[in-house]
Amino acid sequence: MKKCTWALSSPSEEQYHDLEWGVPVHDDRLLFEFLILEGAQAGLSWSTILNKRDGYKQAFDNFDAETVAGYDDQKINALLANPAIVRNKLKVNAAVTNAQAFLKVQREFAHFDSYIWQFVGGKPLCNARKTHADIPASTPESDAMSKDLKQRGFKFVGSTICYAYMQATGMVNDHTVDCFRYGQI
Repeated sequence: MKKCTWALSSPSEEQYHDLEWGVPVHDDRLLFEFLILEGAQAGLSWSTILNKRDGYKQAFDNFDAETVAGYDDQKINALLANPAIVRNKLKVNAAVTNAQAFLKVQREFAHFDSYIWQFVGGKPLCNARKTHADIPASTPESDAMSKDLKQRGFKFVGSTICYAYMQATGMVNDHTVDCFRYGQI
């Protein structure tokens, strides 16, 4: 079976590609997880974050936004000493800030899902990319998402990060047209 070329880099990336990438996500906990992971990826490879995903899950209380929003200095210092995650102070602090902003959005829209999916009109955008090189780093939709998230106090949500988030959570289908997952999603 033909797959997106990036998925062939490692077994973990192939499994992620085959099972998760591009599948529409509407669960708030999983949407929060990807928000934290995509922010952590900034300046790094996705494989680095993917290989630390279990460490993140444990370190960040299974991505429970309510719990993460209440992290104090002691917990943040423990995270900064945890080799199972990327120990970047700005990114760790951003996770707490983003959890707090995430909860505000949930209160305003009833669900984060209701808010975040508005940037694609509530349904996935199905692109028709022939090669990996055809996939843009950002789009007008990710630009709008980034701008709005920043206005709401979120950190590490530039347009490129937002587009990667949209791909991960299935807001866009960026599997190449020759990939077996393209038609499945």
